[in-house]
Amino acid sequence: MFRIAKQNEALINEQINFKEVIVIGPNGEKMGLKSIEDARTLASYAGLDLVLMTSTPQPVCKIIDYNKYRYEKRKKEKDQRKKQMAQNLEIKEYRLSVTIDVHDFETKLRNATAYLQKGHKVKVTIRFKGRQIAHPELGRDVILKFCDRLEGIAIKESEPKLEGRSMGLTLAPIK
Repeated sequence: MFRIAKQNEALINEQINFKEVIVIGPNGEKMGLKSIEDARTLASYAGLDLVLMTSTPQPVCKIIDYNKYRYEKRKKEKDQRKKQMAQNLEIKEYRLSVTIDVHDFETKLRNATAYLQKGHKVKVTIRFKGRQIAHPELGRDVILKFCDRLEGIAIKESEPKLEGRSMGLTLAPIK
């Protein structure tokens, strides 16, 4: 029926191989069902491109500037990716260890504080290595110490839970 030049690229001008298409003008007005030759002629008179918008059930083509269309489409996709990244940043995980040094603890605490002040949640986890799993109370103490230091900024959503070889809890900012 038709061939695609590139993945995710719309067919334009001579790439469109339908006998009849529904044509939409450059200002958005419906021009009705036209033969493909007539549609190409209309597009060339306007100095624009004939772009296939949909192919099912009836092919619909629009007379537009193809480069501007591609630019706007890429801009929308970029904005959607930005919004998706912003949604993924809502929770940030900070990994601690049972034998964490004071300076490392303070650094992670400072970063978590800044992140909580932005209004995001923080997940604090401790991964037990080797024989450390025999003393989960040491990990619980580190997590609770972390929570106590963030007392005025965040609230605990749950108590520390041991899941496999890691223990964790989530902190939410105080509104």
